[in-house]
Amino acid sequence: MWLLFPKIYERYIAKQIYQIFFFILFALISLFIFFDYLNEVNSVKGNYSSAVAFFHILLKAPGRLIEIIPIAGLIGSIYVFAQLASQSEFTILRMAGLNMSSGLWTLSKIGIPIIVATLALSEWIAPYCNTKAEEVRAKAMDTVLTSGFKTGTWVKDRLQDPDGEGPRKPGVRFVNVGKVQDRGEITGLRMYEFDEYRRLIVIREAKKGNYDEKGFWNLQDVLETRVKEIGANHPLDVKYKATTIKLPLQRLHSEVTPEILSILLINPERMSIMSLNRFITHLKENKQESQNYEITFWKKIIYPFTILVMLCLALPFGYIHARSGGISIKVFGGIMLGMSFQLFNTLFSHLGLLGAWAPPLTATIPPLIYLTLGLIALFWVSRR
Repeated sequence: MWLLFPKIYERYIAKQIYQIFFFILFALISLFIFFDYLNEVNSVKGNYSSAVAFFHILLKAPGRLIEIIPIAGLIGSIYVFAQLASQSEFTILRMAGLNMSSGLWTLSKIGIPIIVATLALSEWIAPYCNTKAEEVRAKAMDTVLTSGFKTGTWVKDRLQDPDGEGPRKPGVRFVNVGKVQDRGEITGLRMYEFDEYRRLIVIREAKKGNYDEKGFWNLQDVLETRVKEIGANHPLDVKYKATTIKLPLQRLHSEVTPEILSILLINPERMSIMSLNRFITHLKENKQESQNYEITFWKKIIYPFTILVMLCLALPFGYIHARSGGISIKVFGGIMLGMSFQLFNTLFSHLGLLGAWAPPLTATIPPLIYLTLGLIALFWVSRR
C-alpha cells in the first residue's frame, strides 16, 4: 500500500474507492447469484437437489465477477468522488495541488490491483470453476455435455497416419463426437477422412475413447471402413471397393484435443485466453473461419484494462459541486454509463463480425471511445 501510494491523499482516495468497490461488488454478485439460483430452481429434481444447484451457481460466480467488476469500479469511484465533492474535500485536494494529470495517475495506480485480479479470474479461476460447475450439474442430473446438436459436435482435423509419425497428408478429416462425458472421455465417435481430391477414403466409428497425456486418442470397439478405387471404365462410372475391419482398440493421433472440444461445448466468453489462442491456431491451420473467436480473444485481453476507462469516467464527478445534483443522481448516472458501455461493447462486437473488421480494432475501439469521452468531460469540468 505504501509503495503503490506514497502520498497521503493517494492512500486516502484509494482506501475510499476500494471500500465502496468491494461493497458494491458484493451486493451485485449476491444479486446475480440470487437470480441465477431462481432460474436454476426449475431444474431441481432427483439427485440435483437445491444444495447442489446452489453449489453449481456458486462455482459460476467467478465468471459473473468478471462481468461486473468494471461497473462496480465505475459506481464506487463515482460515489467516492461525489462524496468528496459534496463535503468540499475534493476542492481542498485541488487547492493542495491535485491537478488533472496527478488525479489520473492516482486512479491508474488504484486500478492496477483490480486489473491483476481480473486477469487471474479470467485466465485461471473462472474457466476452471465453470468447467467444474458443468461437471457437477451433469453428474447430479446423470447427463452428459453436448453441443446442443442432435448429431453431436463437429470439428475439422488434419489428415495423418494413426501413429502420428508420418508427415501430414494433403487431405482432411472430419471428427464427429456424440457426447463428452468429462474432460478426457468421449462416446459415439465418428471420423470421415478424405484425400486431396475430396474423395472419401476412410470411415471410422468407435463406441468410446479417452485422451492420454501423449496426444493420442485410445479408441475402443472400432469399426473401420476403407474405401479404395479399383478402376473406371468412364470418368463418371468409377468403381470402388470397401473393406471393413473391427478393432477392439485403436490408438490414434489427432490435433483434436479435449481443450478444443471444451471450447466447442462452452461459450468462448468463459474460456481462458490461452485456450482461445490454441483453438484459433487450430482453426487457421485447418483454414476455418476464426473471426468470432479472435474478437473474443482480443476482448478478453483488453477487458481487464476497461477498469481504467471506468475510473477515468468517474473522475469528472469530483469536479461537479453538490448543488449541481445529489449523490444519488450521480450514482444513477454512473449505472447508466456503465450499462451503456456494456451494451455498446457487445453491439460493436456483432458489427465487427458482420463487417469482417479487424478483431483488434473491434475489441479496442469501444474502450477508446469511452476513454476519449471521459478525458473530454474531465478537461471541460476542470476548466469551469
